[in-house]
Amino acid sequence: MEDSESVDFDINKENFSWNELENFKFDKIKYAIKNLEEGYFDLNEDEIKKVIGNLKLDKRKNVRSLSSSFYKFILNKNSEISRVRKMYEFDKSFGNHIYTAGVDEVGRGPLAGPIAAGAVILNLNYNEDRELILGIKDSKKLTPKRRCELAKVIKERALAYNIAVINNIEIDKRGISWCNNEVLKRAVEGLKLPVTMALSDGYAVKNLSTNNEFVIKGDTKSASIAAASIIAKVYRDSLMEEYSHLYTNYKFEQNSGYGTKDHIESIKKYGICKIHRVSFLKNIL
Repeated sequence: MEDSESVDFDINKENFSWNELENFKFDKIKYAIKNLEEGYFDLNEDEIKKVIGNLKLDKRKNVRSLSSSFYKFILNKNSEISRVRKMYEFDKSFGNHIYTAGVDEVGRGPLAGPIAAGAVILNLNYNEDRELILGIKDSKKLTPKRRCELAKVIKERALAYNIAVINNIEIDKRGISWCNNEVLKRAVEGLKLPVTMALSDGYAVKNLSTNNEFVIKGDTKSASIAAASIIAKVYRDSLMEEYSHLYTNYKFEQNSGYGTKDHIESIKKYGICKIHRVSFLKNIL
C-alpha cells in the first residue's frame, strides 16, 4: 500500500535509476513499477529485461518479489494484446470493407423492461497496438464495473456507435422474435456511417440493408460484436436501475428484469408494473 510519500514521488526529480535500487525505499520502487505498467506501450524489450534483472538482484526479499509480479504483468499484457488483436483480425477477415459494424442485443429473456441492441464500428485498420481496446469480450463475463469502464472507452474510440431500444409494450404486441430482429436492425441502420458489413451474434439479421454475416459465439470472436454487447448491456442495466427507483418492489437494480426467485415472488405479491412484459407472465400470474 502506498503512503503519501510515494504518491508525491517524482521519478525524474529523484533521479530514479534501476541500476541503483538500493538507494530507494520499497514503496518508491513499487511506485516506479506502477508508472512503467501505465506506460507499457512505450517500453521496449531491453528496458523490461533490465528492470526485471535489477529487481532480482536486490538484497530485499520484498523488492525481489516485484520482479515476479512485473514479469507476470508483462506476460498478461502481451497475451491480452494477442487475444484482442485476433478479434480485430477476425472482423477484417470478412472482406476489405471500409465500415464493418458489430451488433448484439441484450434483454431478450427478462420479464420486464426493454430489449436493447448496440452497434459499433471500430477502427479495424489501426496502426499500433495501443489503439486496440483491450479487455473486450462477452459482456456477461465482465464485472459491472469493468463493463462500465470499457463502455466509456468504446464510445470514445469507436468510429461510430448506436443503441436501439424496443419497449415491453411493443414486445407484447409484436412478439419477442420480431422485436429481437428489429432492434438489431435499428441499431445498425441508426449508425451515422455507411455500413458495408454487419457482423451479428448467433444468427442473421433479416431485412438488413447491408451485407450481413452471423457469427456463432460472436462476442468471443469478434471485436466489433463484443464492443456492441458491452455498450448494450451497460445501457440496459443503467436503464433498469433507473426504473428501480420508480418501481421499488421488484429490485430491478439487482435482477435487471430477469425472472429471479425474488422477482417472481414480488410479482405474485404486488402484481405487475408498467414495464412488465405481460406476454412473458402467463405461467406466473
